[in-house]
Amino acid sequence: MRVIRSVAAMQQLALSWRRRGIYVGFVPTMGYLHEGHLSLIRRATRLVRPRKGKVVVSIYVNPTQFGPNEDFARYPRDLNRDLRMCRAEGVDVVFAPTDRHMYPGLKEGRFSTFVVEEQLSQRMEGASRPGHFRGVTTVVAKLFNIVQPDFAVFGAKDWQQAQVIRRMVADLNFPVRIIVAPTVREPDGLAMSSRNTYLGPAERAAATVLFRAIQRARAAVRARPVSAVKLKRDLEQFIRAEPLAKLDYIEFFDSTTLQPVETVTRGTHIALAVFIGRTRLIDNARL
Repeated sequence: MRVIRSVAAMQQLALSWRRRGIYVGFVPTMGYLHEGHLSLIRRATRLVRPRKGKVVVSIYVNPTQFGPNEDFARYPRDLNRDLRMCRAEGVDVVFAPTDRHMYPGLKEGRFSTFVVEEQLSQRMEGASRPGHFRGVTTVVAKLFNIVQPDFAVFGAKDWQQAQVIRRMVADLNFPVRIIVAPTVREPDGLAMSSRNTYLGPAERAAATVLFRAIQRARAAVRARPVSAVKLKRDLEQFIRAEPLAKLDYIEFFDSTTLQPVETVTRGTHIALAVFIGRTRLIDNARL
């Protein structure tokens, strides 16, 4: 397995693969890998191996998708641990650039080009974290230009992000197929996330309220459609009954357009964000 830190070196390798017709799968991550990330890597590996292709995993905590009061500085990082996990999964290349390589001149105000999606990114995470998706689309566009993949695998846990990336790829004609792999959960339903490491024992127990709320919504629509306003009010009360939980948002929407719905039925998508103590967690599911 090769570890590449330089943008120029990664791009040169990617272009040499493209000239030779080598099929490339890509898994972008912010590191501190867990079983959810490994499921994305395994999906990429299954797709490239029959074609004798390559799997590239990026490990980069992207500063431009964090707000000024968010957890960029304390976001968990352990590159050596991540490299061991990637090596065990048969990854061909880990691209782990520095801020200096990815955003030259950012701190000095000499980086001024960003990619902005203006429709799907406005609600939910976009409303709660202004500027977040500008950072996401910019770094993903840069990574696609550097790695030159044939396809990229994203996790369904960040459903809105995946749809924003799909729209960017379509609108800007990136020759990259976007694959969205299922959310991986702990046995008690909590969606796997690097931020779960922030949780103390009591907070970890309380964090299951997100998945329990999803299950409650599924049960509510199993027999008949339900008013979105009524179901949202019920779930808000349910989450607020957990003392360590503070609700950010709950939304019901079309899974492709992300437009809100007035009536929740089987097949409607739910997304929610909840603070458990100081830790903000997100989850989503098709009902």
